[in-house]
Amino acid sequence: MQNRVISRPPVPPTEVAVNAGPEVARFRQEFREWLKQHAPADLRGVAWPVSEHSPHRQRLLEWGNVLAEAGYMCVAWPTEYGGRGLSPTEIAVMNEEFDSANVPRVTRGRAETTVGPAIIAHGSPEQKAYFLPRIISGEHVYSQGFSEPNSGSDLASLRTSGFVEGDELVINGQKVWTSGYYEATMMFVLVRTDPDSSRHSGISYVLVPVKDNGPGTGVEFRPIRQLTGKSGFAETFFEDARVPLFNVIGQLNDGWRVTVTTLGHERGNRATTAHVGYARDFWALVEQLRSRGDLSNPVVREKLAWAWTQIETMRFSGLQLLATLAAGQDASSRAENGSSTKIRWSEYARRFGEIALDLIGPDGLTSGNSNPGRLGHWQESFLSSRSGTIWGGTAEVQRNIIAERVLGMPKENRGQGR
Repeated sequence: MQNRVISRPPVPPTEVAVNAGPEVARFRQEFREWLKQHAPADLRGVAWPVSEHSPHRQRLLEWGNVLAEAGYMCVAWPTEYGGRGLSPTEIAVMNEEFDSANVPRVTRGRAETTVGPAIIAHGSPEQKAYFLPRIISGEHVYSQGFSEPNSGSDLASLRTSGFVEGDELVINGQKVWTSGYYEATMMFVLVRTDPDSSRHSGISYVLVPVKDNGPGTGVEFRPIRQLTGKSGFAETFFEDARVPLFNVIGQLNDGWRVTVTTLGHERGNRATTAHVGYARDFWALVEQLRSRGDLSNPVVREKLAWAWTQIETMRFSGLQLLATLAAGQDASSRAENGSSTKIRWSEYARRFGEIALDLIGPDGLTSGNSNPGRLGHWQESFLSSRSGTIWGGTAEVQRNIIAERVLGMPKENRGQGR
């Protein structure tokens, strides 16, 4: 019974506090009015991003199209590329209004937050004109092709190869941990195009069409079953896959610069909003424990107090980063950069998953009569949180980045040949 589906409550009003002057206040009022008129009532409390098997999947995609048509998609992009040119503060306000209305902010995912900025920074005018509108419209949905078997976190050791034949790049090799493969029409892939170079040289950043590809057609996905029983990841195999040279972002053999741009956005884009989802889960757990009469238990209160302290720390850290960005300063060398944020939320999520299962006790061992054979909310939260300190750069990699780039400590000895 206790593993019922958890609805997503709105974030309490005390959690929304960005106040940055009259212009931002006018934007807040404008967007609030728009949401009142257009927010779909049937999606209130529904989470985004959407999973492969979500019953709300089609409605969320439709809601995303409404946002795109109204100009509320890829809002951080410059207006000349179809974005809205919003400042970090305005985006934070926008997120708050979505939270207050308790409707999901549908985005274009990694296409919006990582691929798009890389194209804007390194693409040719022709590439920007072709690829960026297709991201905004949702025609191009991207999965990531960075990680490879036996490479661990050493991204530059990749072995997937590409050679030029005519006006095409021919790709062979294997990637792993391809998330979102089931909805992808495109994939951003790192390939070694100069086998005689080493490390970060000789790598190209390629946008590979994958829609309608399958066994025998160049790109094959093989789903990986996860702890939760779902298959959100896949292994990806390339066998003479052909891609126009037009799809190489930046110069051939110079893809590492593009990769650095992508990784910076990947690690930093949750900095100002990571606390919101955790606050929702926290209050959902509080309500569940309240219904059982457990809130007077001092052990329960102590664990909840720890969790809330961590959420507040994430919120204030996000606001600190927001203030840095709003002032036009570079946050990459500050302690509250993307790496420290990633460590904080990923390690919190693991611990909170343990706490939630511990506090609900024996009910966490079963799926309940109303949900036979399927994981409950807290069970799935616990299992899925295990991977947070691994994907997107492990916690160890993030600590190295902080040590070397923020604290100025000597670089780790990675050994010869690496």
